[in-house]
Parts: sequence; C-alpha cells; structure tokens
Amino acid sequence: MTRLSFALRCCTWSLVWGTSSLLCAQTLKPAPGSVAPGLSVRTPPQALAPTEGVRASDFIVVVVDNEPITNQEVNRLASMADPAAARLGRNSLLLEAMETLIDEAAQIGVAKQYGIQISADDLAQAIEKTAQRNQLTIQELQKRLQEQGLSWEQYRTQVRRQMLLQKVREREVNARIKIQDFEVEAFLQERNAAPSPNADINIAHILLELPDNASADEVVKQMTRADDLLRKLKAGEDFSKLAAQFSSAADRSNGGVLGLRPPSRYPSLFVDAVKDVAVGQLVGPIRSAAGWHVLKLLERRNADALPATVTQTHARHILLRPGGKLSQDAARAQLAGFKRKIELGLAEFDALAKEHSQDGSANQGGDLGWANPGMMVPEFEEAMNKLAPGQVGDPLVSRFGVHLIQVLERREAPLSVREQQDMARNILREKKFEEAYKSWEREVRGRAYVEYRETPQ
Repeated sequence: MTRLSFALRCCTWSLVWGTSSLLCAQTLKPAPGSVAPGLSVRTPPQALAPTEGVRASDFIVVVVDNEPITNQEVNRLASMADPAAARLGRNSLLLEAMETLIDEAAQIGVAKQYGIQISADDLAQAIEKTAQRNQLTIQELQKRLQEQGLSWEQYRTQVRRQMLLQKVREREVNARIKIQDFEVEAFLQERNAAPSPNADINIAHILLELPDNASADEVVKQMTRADDLLRKLKAGEDFSKLAAQFSSAADRSNGGVLGLRPPSRYPSLFVDAVKDVAVGQLVGPIRSAAGWHVLKLLERRNADALPATVTQTHARHILLRPGGKLSQDAARAQLAGFKRKIELGLAEFDALAKEHSQDGSANQGGDLGWANPGMMVPEFEEAMNKLAPGQVGDPLVSRFGVHLIQVLERREAPLSVREQQDMARNILREKKFEEAYKSWEREVRGRAYVEYRETPQ
C-alpha cells in the first residue's frame, strides 16, 4: 500500500463529501505487471506519459469482469489526489488511480453477485445529510458541484457507488471477524488495570474568589465559607448544586467539573492535592492566587481505559411517515409548524405527539426513555446529541420518516458488565477490520478478470 494510493482513495470519499460514515480503507495492490494468484490479465501499459498520436478523447483503458474503466474516470480520480502526491509525477498518479478503480470495480462486481442495492430513498437521505453537514441546501450543493465541473447525475452515481462499496465491504469483512470471549476478558483486564501514577484525572471544584491584594480579614472570611461548604459536602449535600450556587469559576454551571485530562493539563496545586486520595474523596480548602478551592476527585483512569460511565439521553419525538398524500417536504413543513407552536407556548410537545406521531411512543407523548449511545439510528442520534436539554431541534429525516426531537435531560450512568463487554467487543472488531479488509480485497482482486487495453493520458 503506497501513500499515493491511500490519498487517492480518500479523495474518492471526499468526492461524495462524507455522505455517511463511509469506509476509507487502505488497499494492498500487486506491483504493476505482477499477477496475484488466479488473476487473469494482459500486461499493463508500461509508459503512462501521453504519446504522439494517442487519442485525446475518452476511451477504455481497462476492463474488469466485462466492466470498462475509461480514461476520463482515471483522470477524474487522479486530479483529486492530495497536492503533496503531485511530486511523484503524473504517471504515478494515473497508475494509482487506475489500480484503485480496478479494485473498486471488482468489489462492485461482488455486490452485484449478492444483489446488494442502494434504494432511491437511501440515496436521497445520504445526499441530504451531506448537504446539511456542509450547511448547504440541495440547490446550493448542486451549484457547488457544477462549479467544480461535476454534474448532478455524476455526483449521484458516485454517491451510490461509494454507498454500495461500503455495504459490500461491511457485509463481507464483518463476516470474517470473530471475537472470542477470552479476547474480550483479556482486553478488559488490560484496559481496566489499576491506574498508573500518570493516569488521567477528573476534578470538580468550587472557587471562592479573592480580590487582588485581599486583606487578612477577607482571606479568613472566604476560608471560613470554604470550610462551611466542605462540612455540607461531607454531610451529603450535592457538590454540583453547591458549585452552581457558590462558586465564582466559569465552570460553575457545569457543577464545577473540569473534565478528564492528563495531570500535566491541571494546575500542579490540584494534582498534588488529590495525588493520594481515593476517587470520590473531598479535599480542601486549598489556597491559590485566585482564592480558596474545595476539590472533589471524580475519576482517575488510564488514558486507554474504558470509561466507567456512559452519557444517557432522555428524549421524545414526533414521527411522521411520508407516503400517500403526505410528501417528505410536507411532513417537514408540518413538523416545523409544530416546533414554532411549542416555542411560542401555543402547544405542548406531548399533546402534539399523542395526536400526530406515527409510532409506538405516541401514547407516551413521544417519550423514548433513557437511551445509551448507539441505541438510535446514526442520523437520529447525531441530531439528538447536538441538542441541549429542553431544546427542540429542526425536523430531521431518517430511514423511518421525519422526526421532531426534543431532549428532556441527560445523565451519567455507570456501565454495566454487559455494556463494558459490548464496548470491548466493538473496539476489538475495529482493530481486526483493517487486516480482514486487506485480505478480502486481495482475494476479490485475485478472482477478477482484468484486461489492460490503453495507456491513460
């Protein structure tokens, strides 16, 4: 796998502007002119520089299982290579582009054998999501593509092609990956080992600020307040509530939580103060240039350890399913109207959900309950995660229909043993995917009939 071919392949994904979580995987290619086991080829052209008298119009440069690849396709992909690759020369760019397209054509052939298809709705949703991610309307996306010399039909064809490649790769490669229970247990033991001295820490603090050149009386007064807060905390009062009420720090609205980070990114005063304390223990009051602090050690974890908690989201939604007389645009317009009414206080979300939502949660006012990451379809979860508690989002199109989402609240919940095992299994699967993909790619290329015909130019 060369650096150049990787750059070209990533450019292929960028062509579709990140339509979904499309796989950007490296490939291992046989050297030009070599033959992988079972590979039927004619000798590829050796000279890739334009020669006198060669046709300037589009023509077929290679055929893969009766599917032609044209000079124009090769040039289009080569033109999207990373600028740093230009130093390798046009010949190398054209050769790598051609080899990448050969690999993809062979994989498309596998997809066709299994009858894998991309529906019109899936294609439309992918393109719409791309436009939204780039903060463009569909019309603006069309204009942008036209400016880049790509027609709308060419773009749709390319998006469909990349989605088809993603589907067949996931189907074929995932089937090859086996994760044994003993691998999961070994992974968890390694990741959940006792924290090292340099483990990441998460601290919450309450700051009682002191002015510059504070008098002795002011210093004592604030220290007394800090002692009083510490007594309340030890008596069981909630740290985040007291932080929001009394702290002078900017993070008081977040319960004074500073976040999980390496000790080097914390003040040495804080690091030294919590060095020998257990998770959950309180420390203070301690004095800094800013004032008096009360600290609580929330977490101590090795950088590669699995998280002990997961952020859960409690949301509700109204779902409209386009069909019949209800178009997708009409459904979006109707939900946008619901949102305006809710924000103006003219209607209640749960009442609208009970009356209009077209899924099983309607009787509960659209309430979806508490959800862990990964429980919702990706497009729904991505939109939901951007909302603050209490906020209603814009209408969202998913594979199920059009949604109006409201986040009610969020919380940190401890991971169960089963959830930790599932997380470990997913991480191990991702690690094994690349190796399995390369092996499958070589096999697919080895089975393909590849006939080199003309020199790309």
